[in-house]
Amino acid sequence: MPALHSFTLPAAMLTRGFWLYVWRARVGNRQLLYVGRTGDNSSPFATAPYTRMGQHLGKQKNQNALRRHLEVKGIRPEECDAFDLIAHGPIYPEIAKQDEAHPELMELHKPFRNRVGAMEKMLAEGLAAAGYEVMNTVNCKWTLDDDGPARWAEAVRSFRREFPAFNP
Repeated sequence: MPALHSFTLPAAMLTRGFWLYVWRARVGNRQLLYVGRTGDNSSPFATAPYTRMGQHLGKQKNQNALRRHLEVKGIRPEECDAFDLIAHGPIYPEIAKQDEAHPELMELHKPFRNRVGAMEKMLAEGLAAAGYEVMNTVNCKWTLDDDGPARWAEAVRSFRREFPAFNP
């Protein structure tokens, strides 16, 4: 049956940069989480959470991790009750792209990517340890250096508002 649906997007979620995010798929009384980040591994780009939204639920195999994780559990995304995207950021701004072909851009990008990647792993593991059903495993050996611990503390405070049992 056709129905009217509404979606509100905070404009800040259009900001490119290094973000942490959690997708919450609501299916009956279950809440399935997928933890992610923005900040590419293979290029010096750090997109906005809004950009990742459609990709995660789309059909492109190299971009739709949320869809794939749900389907492994036998859940078609179209049959979920609702999706929530909880995003914290930008933790760091995207590296300026005056000359995208410049080889040093990736070297400037990597320290921020690595810190946020370490936070992504800590977030996924912390939510799972708190009893939340996290569908994905984040494999990362990067560590928090420089200002990473302070930025992580900010992220923890933010995500606790949505996930009160989260206490890494």
